[in-house]
Amino acid sequence: MKREKAVVVFSGGQDSTTCLFWALERFETVYAVTFAYGQRHSEELNVAKAIAKDVGVEHHILDMDLLNQLAPNALTRSDIEVTDGGEGELPSTFVPGRNLLFLTFATIFGQQRGANHIITGVCETDYSGYPDCRDGFVKSLNVTLNLAIDDTFVIHTPLMWLDKEATWKLADDLGRLDYVRERTLTCYHGVQGDGCGECPACELRQLGLNKYLERKGSDR
Repeated sequence: MKREKAVVVFSGGQDSTTCLFWALERFETVYAVTFAYGQRHSEELNVAKAIAKDVGVEHHILDMDLLNQLAPNALTRSDIEVTDGGEGELPSTFVPGRNLLFLTFATIFGQQRGANHIITGVCETDYSGYPDCRDGFVKSLNVTLNLAIDDTFVIHTPLMWLDKEATWKLADDLGRLDYVRERTLTCYHGVQGDGCGECPACELRQLGLNKYLERKGSDR
């Protein structure tokens, strides 16, 4: 795959940045695509742009503001509280159709540039119950996109079966642990690096990091 091209769906967060470095190890040309959909914190776009520039990856921000209009949620509305899902309900941060649209438009973008590999950081192991992060959904969409465009694309999900501890290990194996920890933005409240420490995204990220660092220390 080293001579082929790839598109990374890139938010500037821990997962997508780890996937970006994963892709750079495997493909000759890598594009990073970030979607502007009226995120609660526009800083996400700035972080993604800065990381892409720092690692020398061609970066594109695509306008998906319609998603904001169709699916109001805690990621796009400051007046909606960030909450975990309870009693079988999805978290308030779930954006219906987000990954469906992101992967579809990333594939169209890739088709125009001869990039047949699409990389996304979705995960079914440590996730919030989002239905569009599941392996079955990604495989189904992959088939649909190939039929729709009449070409052969491969959607890669390097983190699909990794928990957050294993995701930190992957970043470390790629030689990018400190970079991912310090430069990415995962926090729902827009705090770069280790984040606010209180929102669900920060708690999950920190728990995984603590477990990994503890295990790494005990293995020495």
